[in-house]
Parts: sequence; C-alpha cells; structure tokens
Amino acid sequence: MKPLTLMLTAAGAATALALAAVPANTQQSPVCGKRDDIVKSLADQFDERPQAVGLVDEDAVLEVFVSDSGSWTILATGTDGNSCLVSSGESWESQDRVIGASADAGA
Repeated sequence: MKPLTLMLTAAGAATALALAAVPANTQQSPVCGKRDDIVKSLADQFDERPQAVGLVDEDAVLEVFVSDSGSWTILATGTDGNSCLVSSGESWESQDRVIGASADAGA
C-alpha cells in the first residue's frame, strides 16, 4: 500500500497550515491521524459532516465534509484507517446533478 501522505498535494500542506494556525514561514507538514479522531474534530470544531465519498484506488478513499455555514474539508483515508487533510475552504454549495443527463436538460 502507498503511504497516504505521498498522495497529498501542495493543497494539503496549505490546509495543514490553515487548520493548525501556524505562521506562514513555518515548515509545512500534512495534518494526519486516525480517521475517527479527525472526523470527531471536524464535527466538534467546524460542525462539518460527511457530504460525499469517492474511491481513489484500492488503497484510499476521498471524503468531503461540509457544514451548514458552508465550510468544507476534503479528507483522504487509507486502508490502515489513517487520514490526512487534503484541502479546506468556505462557501461550499451543493448542487444536485444526474450522472449522464444532458448538459442542457437542467437549464
């Protein structure tokens, strides 16, 4: 299995800085830990709940957590139960989409 931290992009490091509230000139490192602990923290600190999930490959899934206020976090979790924050932000808007529907069908 590939280490989950290798799957992170520069966005993951930026998220780590934002969530950890460390100075910008500090060395960046991904925020990782046990999935249950991170999910609890997202719920407790940001009121974010699971919104969507997708399979990355046989070794990892990607989840989107969203709050009613619009804050959001993307979390990557490996088969070992460890997760890393990939990105986060504000102003999330959910849109219902039908896979395979004509692009002009919903207009």
